[in-house]
Amino acid sequence: MSEHQGYSSEDSALDIRETISDVVQASRLTAKQRGSNVKPTVEKLAVLLYDHGLLPEDLSQLIELVTIPSYLDQASLGNILRNLYPATPVNDDVVVRIVGCLGHGKLKPSLAIQGALLKWLVMIHHIIHNQAILSSTYSVLFNLLDTAAIRKQLCHLLALITRRRHVRPYRIQSLLSLSRQTGNDPAVTGLLRVFKDYYPEIVVGEATRAKASAFKHPDPQWRERLDEIQQDHAARSAKRAERPLDAFRVARNMANGKTSSLHLEVHTSNATETSVTLEEIESVDDFVNNLEKIELPNQLIAVLGDPLLQKLLALKPQAEAHRRTSNWLQSYGQDLTSGDSGIDHTDGLEILKTYVLSTKSFPPFFFVFFSEYLKIWDGCNERDLVLTTLSYMPLVHFSELFTGILRPLETRILDNTVNSQLQLLEFYTSLLQRWTVHLASLDEKLTQASAIVADMVAHVNDLCLTLVQTSPTASTHSRILDFYDQTAILASNPNLQSQTRIMIPPSPLVYILHFSLSPGTLSRLCAILSRYKQGFQKAMATSRSEYTPEYINEFNGFLMDICNCIWRSRAFNATDVNSHGCLIPSSLSQSLNSYVNDLNMGATCSMLFSLSYSPTLGLLAISHFRDLEEEELERGSDGLGTRHAGPVTRASLNSLVNSRGLRIGWDDYRLGVLSYLEKKGMAGVGELMYNTMTNVMKRRSQMTQN
Repeated sequence: MSEHQGYSSEDSALDIRETISDVVQASRLTAKQRGSNVKPTVEKLAVLLYDHGLLPEDLSQLIELVTIPSYLDQASLGNILRNLYPATPVNDDVVVRIVGCLGHGKLKPSLAIQGALLKWLVMIHHIIHNQAILSSTYSVLFNLLDTAAIRKQLCHLLALITRRRHVRPYRIQSLLSLSRQTGNDPAVTGLLRVFKDYYPEIVVGEATRAKASAFKHPDPQWRERLDEIQQDHAARSAKRAERPLDAFRVARNMANGKTSSLHLEVHTSNATETSVTLEEIESVDDFVNNLEKIELPNQLIAVLGDPLLQKLLALKPQAEAHRRTSNWLQSYGQDLTSGDSGIDHTDGLEILKTYVLSTKSFPPFFFVFFSEYLKIWDGCNERDLVLTTLSYMPLVHFSELFTGILRPLETRILDNTVNSQLQLLEFYTSLLQRWTVHLASLDEKLTQASAIVADMVAHVNDLCLTLVQTSPTASTHSRILDFYDQTAILASNPNLQSQTRIMIPPSPLVYILHFSLSPGTLSRLCAILSRYKQGFQKAMATSRSEYTPEYINEFNGFLMDICNCIWRSRAFNATDVNSHGCLIPSSLSQSLNSYVNDLNMGATCSMLFSLSYSPTLGLLAISHFRDLEEEELERGSDGLGTRHAGPVTRASLNSLVNSRGLRIGWDDYRLGVLSYLEKKGMAGVGELMYNTMTNVMKRRSQMTQN
């Protein structure tokens, strides 16, 4: 069972448990030791309990808090008690803990809290899981009637649980005596009348004629809220019970009596004396022992919503079963297209989604259904359901996939908005991720996998180029890099390299992302290219035939151009081996050089994208240098005569030494910036520099050894 199952959401479960933890921790400290007022936290907890109720584990924790000594004030404890709404039947241990804390003693709760606990038992006695537990504590409760402060609540609780076997002469005598001592206490009189109902010939006299308590419910509004919470939880539990994902019993619709036209229940009418039906299976042992004898049900379309039938067809596949299911879904899709079915599309799509999520498979008959459904789908309603389900499509020829599913899907979804393009990109990312997992699980090479994946990546390349121009934001860049993270896994993972060829991103896309103003984007891009480089090195060590010199040169151009910009201060240089000058035309490069020279800023255009000058990395670089200066001052040396104004260059470091500034070498400074970026979670830049330039890696190794 998941941690939050039973609460309305994972957030509410987390919020309740965190708040309970805060209150419990505060209860162990005195008011002075806490440093803050605990009452707002208790009030927050009370609101959460009123809104969501409590599952057994959390209820037990709070009952323990209330029943043991703590530093919480009585008002806070009372506030918690008033809002203890169990969402499920109450376990025995809760009842035993409460009964055990009653009475006098230093370690007992105050009598006011004891009374509130008894009142709570009265209000929840009907939902106690084991009704016999209170009956077993009858003697303990009865012997506490001498305690006046809790007598009223005790009498009410005893009146609720009293049965004929509890009415004994000595108890009758004790109650009569207590009634005389208390001047006919209405609560005691009320309990005596309950006793008289069982033995009217024994309980006689004036005692039962006095005014008696009616023992009405202490708080009807509290009971109404409890019923609401219990009903909400029951509805959620029933909904989960419709599809018991790990059960070895057939699923039944128990929530509200409704049955989807796509979610038929399992019923078998053609069983023989020697066969076994799915309805007879009660456990995993039954299922395994009778696997070969289990008869298929009447309606195989029930496989969409019944996990047990899904297991049967997975372990005992039958062509006839798949054919019958496929024909049914095809007919269903045709009904949708013609508009004759009059069914709820959302309900059907939910069931298909549940099927793929539970089985992690996309059967052939799903293609049949979606080829029909996409003809009439509006592209908006149930978009998440459609995309999630289709993201489980298997590796099939991309041309067939595109013609039958992807082209109609894109036609319906794309509406000239960035949001629709991003949703489509996320879909392709999920699809490629699932294909990657599938390929990694194979022991042998899948012949067509390389071509299928290459065609899909080539298709998504165009989508990414469109997005990077229509929405040049860090968020969009992040979604694009999510996709190429997956292609980098295919390129660099040794278990996957034999399955697919390395597919590099389009050159314009790489350079646009490189000149992004987000350090995170630049770092992720560099990390992806670094993994590509590792993949190429392994691939070229075994075979060069798959990649043409032009293809390798294009990728090497990415590496050289980025290193020229960041490390070598030679941005847009196209004369080095493999460099492409970031695809900047020479005429534009010359114009930029002239413009920067006219500014007389002490730097050339080729330096403006280096670590120190880069609009993306410059702030991080100078922050690293400032940290070095602060560390030098903290060492207690003679101090720094001069602090660097920035940006840092080789020449400025040399002149800084003469001015009693920080003494550091140019290479040490740049390697320090890479380490600083790594500490800030942007290790990608350093990874690319180390993997691309041998001298940088050697220098880093020397620094590490020193």
